[in-house]
Amino acid sequence: MASLLYRIARAMFRRRRAVVAVWVVAAAAAIACMAAFGGAGKIDQTFTVPGSQSQQALDRMKQEFPAASGTTAQIVFTVPRGQQVTDPAAAQAIASTLAAAARAPQVAGVVPPQKSGAISPQRTAAIGQVDYQVSGSNLKSTTLDALRTAVDNAPHEGVTVQVGGPAFNNSPVNPGAEDLIGVLVAVLVLTVTFGSLLSAGMPLLTALFGVVTAVAATLSLTSAVSISSTALTLALMIGLAVGIDYALFIVTRHRSQLAQGTDPEESAGLALGTAGSAVLFAGLTVMIAMAGLLVVGIPFLSVMGLCAAGAVLIAVAVALTLLPAVLGFAGSRLTPKPGSRAARREADLAAVAAGSGPSPAGGRRIKGAERWAQLATRRPLITVVLAVAAMGLLAWPAHSMNLALPDNSTAPGSSSQRIAYDQVSDNFGPGFNGPLLILADTSHSPDPAASLEHITASLRALPDVAAVTAPQTSAKSEAALIELVPRSAPSAQATKDLVNAIRDDAAQLRGSTGTSIAVTGTTAVGIDVSSKLSAAMVPFGIVVVGLSLILLLLIFRSLVVPVKAAAGFLLSVGASFGLVVGLFQDGHLDRVIGVDTTGPVTSFLPIILMAVLFGLAMDYEVFLVSRMREDYVRHRDPRGAVHAGARNAGRVVTAAALIMFAVFASFVTSESMILKQIAFALAVGVLLDAFVVRMTLVPAVLALTGRAAWWLPRWLDRLLPDLDIEGESLHRQHPDTPPRTIPRPATDTSTQDVSR
Repeated sequence: MASLLYRIARAMFRRRRAVVAVWVVAAAAAIACMAAFGGAGKIDQTFTVPGSQSQQALDRMKQEFPAASGTTAQIVFTVPRGQQVTDPAAAQAIASTLAAAARAPQVAGVVPPQKSGAISPQRTAAIGQVDYQVSGSNLKSTTLDALRTAVDNAPHEGVTVQVGGPAFNNSPVNPGAEDLIGVLVAVLVLTVTFGSLLSAGMPLLTALFGVVTAVAATLSLTSAVSISSTALTLALMIGLAVGIDYALFIVTRHRSQLAQGTDPEESAGLALGTAGSAVLFAGLTVMIAMAGLLVVGIPFLSVMGLCAAGAVLIAVAVALTLLPAVLGFAGSRLTPKPGSRAARREADLAAVAAGSGPSPAGGRRIKGAERWAQLATRRPLITVVLAVAAMGLLAWPAHSMNLALPDNSTAPGSSSQRIAYDQVSDNFGPGFNGPLLILADTSHSPDPAASLEHITASLRALPDVAAVTAPQTSAKSEAALIELVPRSAPSAQATKDLVNAIRDDAAQLRGSTGTSIAVTGTTAVGIDVSSKLSAAMVPFGIVVVGLSLILLLLIFRSLVVPVKAAAGFLLSVGASFGLVVGLFQDGHLDRVIGVDTTGPVTSFLPIILMAVLFGLAMDYEVFLVSRMREDYVRHRDPRGAVHAGARNAGRVVTAAALIMFAVFASFVTSESMILKQIAFALAVGVLLDAFVVRMTLVPAVLALTGRAAWWLPRWLDRLLPDLDIEGESLHRQHPDTPPRTIPRPATDTSTQDVSR
């Protein structure tokens, strides 16, 4: 692999103009396809679970009740204290507002509160319903804005009007200017890391180019595939973060070799053969983890995983082809200037690498990551205990995690849909924001009317039921639709228990009446999505951890390193879960990031976090531990190898983690609760994994286990293929290369019992 990448890099370096031209054409083609076939206006926010009871019932409703199968919006009317919505002036305002709403685009009809009975007991509030014959995903991007405009412009003096309802759930979110904060922080970190604006611009330029291409290609598919704004933004976040990090690793190695006098073309080949091999492996792990979301069997989650995997694929392709070409245009100008901070640092590292041992040479001052590693390994057992205890403490709140799909209750406090939600809860009860739909199949009932009466009475007798409407029969009289309003909020555990109770009673009701029932509606769909994701989380976690064990076993040819890496990954994920629950669900420090209400954790966040964080954690593990292993093979000093690895790779891993944290954290300001939770979880997950696990726990564990950390049974060593991630083949082909430039992994004897 290393030799192949070496040849690719030199070819890209020599044919740099043709390579850049090909990439420009590819990006232009993606943008042209986006303009012709897709675009942000075709974003689909639908959450479905094929095969679930709620989805099957929705499909049946489209046939039996086409008018009720579409999404709905609510217009909530409230009057000042001392007045009633039934007063003539208020009634006139309500009527004029509903008439204006009926003329809005895509509206199939409106239901006044007098007809539906949606008037509060104190007569201070009323709900008008706006029906659409299409699902929320089929609403045009301007439809809901047009409804708001029509309602605002209608005469309704003396009556406060707010627009909300299920149609506004999970509205598409477009990245804003505040999301560029992460890019600005990345520029600052890169400039400090390299000490050169030209060098800092290389990773940023190639990463932005890859992200633009990936986003345009994704948007070009919106006509054929349902792609949500969350999937698009996730691809943008991950593509930008890994694109910068991957280029950072390669450019760092390239500059180190230039500082030692290596020819620019040769250096580009060597950098891609060594750091590029790790980039390729790291990118594959992220892509495999994200593509693994396909096994969950939920379409919107599968698309989300594939979009993110596609963005990472393009980021890897850019790093391995376009970046060497750009390095060719830069030539020797990336070489650190004599006397500069970067040049002195590279000289120090080269002097240590050329010495007889891993200890500092020439009185060199120890600083940065190496100093931290020495502190972590001074009392390794204490470090391990403290790190594990701290991560466990952060993870503790995760045991009470409540999963659900966010609704209007978590919308920004100033938004119309959030105000409408709160007004409905205050005047009617929280359950009116998420009624359940009961679809009854009466085609095999001997007495449909009596069956429906019995079913309605049974539903009213269930706990946590606020109201049950009279059955509405279909045109063929073979089905009926019953609306049930819970007492609790749509995301409350009591509502989930009510749905399960109805489904548990379905068999008994069918036996006594001959009528089968199914629970559906927005609330039921959300409950089914959360249930399926909860059930899939543990198997998916086992697959991800198992994959990490296998991949790291192949790379490091060690038993301790993979087990330690997998355990560290679980600690990072658990701590991230705990922080998300503590902030978004329990409300601790929620105001710090603009969360004005608590609520459940997004149901698909745990799986997304596990998939993404797995790949990113393996990035840091490979880049850091590979440098430790390289030094151990040369000097056979376990603790010294840990310090050397931190000295050589700690700075770049720290910079990469800070960049990734900044990119993810910049999206925390989003108004979408889904995106806010995902961005926060990824940001803190990366920060904890890089600095607590990889930079602290990993050195302590390796120092504690000593030589045993690099041991592998002979029989297993013979069975495992040699991936050559660290570029051993390049070292054999280029024996005159400075020793720090080319990693020198263990030979066959390094896997034997080192205690002899």
